[in-house]
Amino acid sequence: MDADAEKQAPAYVTAGAADDEAELARMGYKQELKRDWSLLQNFGVSFSIISVITGIPSLFLFGLNTGGPVLMVWGWVVVAFFTMMVGAAMAEICSSTPTSGGPYFWAAKLAPPKHAAFASWVCGWFNLLGQVAVTTGISYACATFLATAASIGTGYEPTPNTVIGIYAAILIAQGVHLLRFLNNVSVWWHAVGTTALIIAILAAAPKHQSAKFVFTTFVDGTGGWADRASHAYVVFIGILMAQYTLTGFDASAHMTEETHNAAMSGSIGIVTAIGVSAVLGWFLILGLLFSIQDYDTTVGSPAGGQPVLQIFLDTVGQKGAIVLMVIVVVSMFFCGTFSITSNSRMMYAFSRDGALPGSKFFHRVDEKYRSPIRTVWLACTLSFILALPSLGNSSAFAAATSIATIGLYVSYGIPIALRVICKDTFTKGPFHLGAFSIPVAVTAVLWIILISILFMLPQVNPVTAQTLNYAPVAVGIVVVYSLTLWVLSGRKWFTGPVKQIAAEEAGIDVMEPGALERAEREGKLKLEQDKDKDREASSSE
Repeated sequence: MDADAEKQAPAYVTAGAADDEAELARMGYKQELKRDWSLLQNFGVSFSIISVITGIPSLFLFGLNTGGPVLMVWGWVVVAFFTMMVGAAMAEICSSTPTSGGPYFWAAKLAPPKHAAFASWVCGWFNLLGQVAVTTGISYACATFLATAASIGTGYEPTPNTVIGIYAAILIAQGVHLLRFLNNVSVWWHAVGTTALIIAILAAAPKHQSAKFVFTTFVDGTGGWADRASHAYVVFIGILMAQYTLTGFDASAHMTEETHNAAMSGSIGIVTAIGVSAVLGWFLILGLLFSIQDYDTTVGSPAGGQPVLQIFLDTVGQKGAIVLMVIVVVSMFFCGTFSITSNSRMMYAFSRDGALPGSKFFHRVDEKYRSPIRTVWLACTLSFILALPSLGNSSAFAAATSIATIGLYVSYGIPIALRVICKDTFTKGPFHLGAFSIPVAVTAVLWIILISILFMLPQVNPVTAQTLNYAPVAVGIVVVYSLTLWVLSGRKWFTGPVKQIAAEEAGIDVMEPGALERAEREGKLKLEQDKDKDREASSSE
């Protein structure tokens, strides 16, 4: 490679795979977080957040009532396919721009310059909503299962008040953790624990359901949506169990600033986490369905309203059920811990760019641990607040999972759509889909539009104050808040992801209101410089 070609080549080529700090600097950021994660650990955080042993048991009753076994089995396959399309499209964007900001940074990079700030702003707020909601869903499920496990053979009956108290304690415990240690343990716990659970219930079950029951039985336990609307309506809203479970894989992107060889590791982490989880999750669904002893008893679930626990009790007995519940609860705890980790990194990046209220306070890295401790606790606090409607709404958990799915997938879809619309400005990273790039991205965007509409629809008939799907309300609040804040304030000073290095060299406090606007006007901060370099590099290839 001659000197001129080397000068025009993308940074990941000239710097080498290991020169992650140089790649980060090219995008305008300093290496503040401790970079000591391997590819396995990057994969592990997304695998732990997807956590099929968390998502499937959490919404198993929802699945049994909303479509039944046939939809749980085949709906999982369909959702896994389209989720892989979304993940693959995200992975190639992640490879091009591996930063902890993830989707909202990608949106700014891919949008036309005059729309970059707005695209980044909207994408960031949707991602924040999804991150908070998915943490709520995970950790609240952990509290529910822990409370249910405590009732086995004790006569204890969980109430909404006690569950919310347990939930608060779990969030506090998840905020204090040793990430590297937990990551390694979590991967093996999820893989081995899920496999052991499947084998245990299948081997110990007194009888097994027929293949016809598992692969063909349709059930409408929604209160009559199949009659009032159609079977298709039940099918569409019933895929929530699969789609909610297969979320959170953007964590690999959010952890790239702490991962070696980030331009490849983050992308591989995304697609492998989805692939492994899809296979493992399908076998878990089959294992649970084949092990059901009596369908009506399982759905009625005298065991604390948890059909999965009823399956455990019917197959391995009370003592065995306690062991399996421990496997599930610990998996949920790990899942919630890494969800908070991903959430806090996104908030850290968002506050670094001045878009989060109180950015100057929250954009701080603990000097000892080199971790954004303040955003960790912010994530815990917001997740607790989002769970409060559970005290008076029986459908609150399903609504929280809908909010998580909508928020995260919309934030995934914005940069993917921009990658299609502005394809000429996209700079390839080392992970690229080649000729399949645009078809995969278009498929991903269409799927995201579909599920974002579906999961705002009523899930239980009739719709009352206790059964309301408040996902549209929560999503609407965030949309109105973010757009109002943009119109009244953000558009005057938010110019997209901040060029941190350039700003510091110019002596600018990026957290000061109006600083970015003045810096750009004075020519001290060129936020689009990397876009020009990317275009030059792309044209030279």
